[in-house]
Amino acid sequence: MKQAAPDVIPAAGNEAADALTLLTLLNRLDGLAYRAGLGRPADFVSTGSVALCGHRAAWLQGRRDGLHRRLVMAEDWPRVRRALARALAEQGYYRLEYRLRCRDGRIKWVRDSGRALPGGLLEGLLSDLDEQVALRHRLAQAEARYQGLFDNSVIGMFQSTPDGHYLAANQALAEMYGYASTAALMAGLQDIGNRLYVSPGRRDEFKRQIRERGFVSDFESEVYRQDGSTLWIAETAHAVHDLDGELLYYQGTVEDITERKRYQQRLEYQANYDLLTGLPNRHLLAERLAQSRSWLAGQGGQVALAFVDLDNFKVINDSLGHAAGDRLLIDIARRLEAALGSQDTVARYGGDEFVLLLRHRGEPAGLHQALERVLAVVSAPLQLDGHELLVTCSIGVALLAVDGDSLETLLQHADAAMYSAKSRGRSGLCFYNRQLNAAAVERLRLEAALRRALERGEIDVHFQPKVDREGRPLSFEALVRWHSPEFGAISPAVFIPIAEDTGQIEPITEFVLARACRLACAWPRELAVAVNLSPRLFHSGGLCRRVERALALSGLAPHRLELELTEGILMEKNMRAVEQLQALKALGVRLAVDDFGTGYSSLAYLRRFPLDILKVDKSFVGNCRPDASDAILVRAISSLGRELGLTVVAEGVETQAQWDFLRQAGCDEFQGYLFARPLPAEQTHAWLARFPDSVYRSSRRALA
Repeated sequence: MKQAAPDVIPAAGNEAADALTLLTLLNRLDGLAYRAGLGRPADFVSTGSVALCGHRAAWLQGRRDGLHRRLVMAEDWPRVRRALARALAEQGYYRLEYRLRCRDGRIKWVRDSGRALPGGLLEGLLSDLDEQVALRHRLAQAEARYQGLFDNSVIGMFQSTPDGHYLAANQALAEMYGYASTAALMAGLQDIGNRLYVSPGRRDEFKRQIRERGFVSDFESEVYRQDGSTLWIAETAHAVHDLDGELLYYQGTVEDITERKRYQQRLEYQANYDLLTGLPNRHLLAERLAQSRSWLAGQGGQVALAFVDLDNFKVINDSLGHAAGDRLLIDIARRLEAALGSQDTVARYGGDEFVLLLRHRGEPAGLHQALERVLAVVSAPLQLDGHELLVTCSIGVALLAVDGDSLETLLQHADAAMYSAKSRGRSGLCFYNRQLNAAAVERLRLEAALRRALERGEIDVHFQPKVDREGRPLSFEALVRWHSPEFGAISPAVFIPIAEDTGQIEPITEFVLARACRLACAWPRELAVAVNLSPRLFHSGGLCRRVERALALSGLAPHRLELELTEGILMEKNMRAVEQLQALKALGVRLAVDDFGTGYSSLAYLRRFPLDILKVDKSFVGNCRPDASDAILVRAISSLGRELGLTVVAEGVETQAQWDFLRQAGCDEFQGYLFARPLPAEQTHAWLARFPDSVYRSSRRALA
C-alpha cells in the first residue's frame, strides 16, 4: 500500500527539501512517530512501526477506528483513552505506559509521549519499554524475595519519599543514626533534607543526580546522628516509578564510611603538609604560588619567594641527636609563621630548608625589612634540652614575574641567591641578581642542582676496566657520573670540586661505594672493583664503619674491594690517617695511592702506610717515550713498587706504543682508552664476554 502523505503540503524549492528531510528523520526514529486523533484514521505513522509492533505504517494509517484503538490492549484501553482525552481537552502534554498487541500476537509494553494539537490531533512517539518493565518486575520480585534480607542486613537500607520522609528503614540504619529502633528513626527524622545532612542542599543534590541519571552511587555526605555527633556515609540509591512513570520513592543502601573518610583526610593532609612541622609542603607550595600569581595580577605589588637554610643545623643535630633536631625545626617553623603576615606562606622544603612566599604591597624596601625581621626572629636564642642555642639562617630571594614565573625557576634562583648569602657569612640575605658574575651564578646553580642530584637519581656509576700484561681483565674502577636534566652531562672535573667544597662528596661517595660493591657481585669472575675516597671522609670519621656496611649489605668479599686515596691524605697532619688505613686493612680490603708521583716527599711515607697498589699518574704516561724524563720516572716508580711488594698500575694508556713501553718498564696493570672507555654498568658484561677466559655468564644478581 502506498504510504499516505503528511498533512503539510510540500512547498517548492527549499521548503520542499526541508519537508522531505523532516519526513526522513521521522522515519528513522527508534520507535513509532505518529499524528492521529481518537477514533479516526491517523494522518501520519512512521516506518518505525514495523520494528515496534510488526505492522506497516500504511496499514496502521488505514484503520478507521484509530491508531490507538487498534494497538492498545483491551484491558488498558479505558485508562489510555481517558488520559489522551484529558490531554486533548487541556491541550497539554501526555506521558503514558501501557501494553499493545503486536502483529505476531506478542504483548509489549510501550511508552507513549507527546502533546495535543488544535483540531483534536495528537502528536507523539511510541517507544519500546519491554526491557524496563521486565526489569521493574524483576526488582519487585527481588524486593519481595529478600524482604528478610532488608530487615536483617548489617548495611543500612531505606525507602524514602521525595519530600523527605522514610517509608521504610532497617535496624542497621537506625543504629547507624543513633536510634533505638526503626520506628524511632522514622518518627524522629521527619525532614531528611534539613535534619539529616550537615551540608545544606545535600538532599537537593541527591535528588538532582537521581533525576538526571536515575541513580546515585557512593554519594558521600556528612550526616547528624540523633545525639548531634556526625558521621560520613555513602548512599547508593535509585528512583522507583509506577507504571505511569510517576516517582513513588527512593530506595537504596547506606554505608558508614567514617573511618575511610578520616583515612582519606589523613592522606590528603600528608600529601599537602609536612608531618613534622605541620607546614605546607612542596605540593601545596605550588598551589599557593598559583594563588599569589593571581593576587599579583589583580592587586599589584611584589611576590617574593625566599629560600631559607639554617646555617648550623647539622652541628646541633649531630651533637644533640635527631629528636632534638626535630624539636628545633618545629620551633623554627613557629617562629617563621609568627614573623610573616596572614596572607604569606611558610613551607618546609626538606631537611633544614624552608621556603617563604610573601605578598608585599608597599615600597620595595619594606620587603627587605620583612626579610630582615625573619633573620632576627630566627637568630633569637632558644632553649633546647637545657642548652641555649643560637641558630642563624641564610636567605635567598627571587621575585615572581621578575626573576621567574614557574616554581622551579624561582626556587632555583632563590637557592642560588641563598648560597651567595651563605658564602658571605652567617645570617645573610641576598636577592637574586641577573647582573651577578655569570661564572659565579653558574657555580651557584650547579651547587644547588648537585645538592639534589642524588635524590633525583641523576648520579650514576660507570666502570673502566684494568687489565694485566696480556690485556686480560683484572678489575674495574668505579667512576661517578652526573647527568643533569638542566645542564646535561657534567664533567667530574667540574662537579667533584664543588661536591668537595659543599660536603656533598660524602653522600655521593657512599652511593658510589654501595653501588660498586653491589654490581661487582654480579660480574662473572671474581674481579675487583676500585672506589676513590675523598679526604673529607677521613676528616668526618666513621670511614671504616661505612666501608664495612657497604660490604655487608652487598655481600662482596673484602679482598675484591680496592680503595683509592690521594697522596694528600697520606701527607696531611692531624687526620689519624695511619690508624684509619690500618682499620681498613683489618677488614681485608686493598689500598691504592692514586695519581702517585704528583705530590711531594711521597717516598718517605710509603713504608708508614699499609698500601697495596701504586697508580702512576696519567700525566707521566701521556708523555712517556723511552728517551723522555717521564719514562725514567715511570721506571723508577715501577722499581720502587717491586721493592716494596706493591702492584704498579699505569692509568691513561691510549696507544699501543705506550702500553708496550709500560710493560717493558715493569708496570703490572693498565687502564685507559686503549682498552675501554668508562662503561655504564649494564655494558660491563658485554665487554667481559670478549675474553675467552672470562666468558660472560648470566648472573642471578641483576645489575641494578
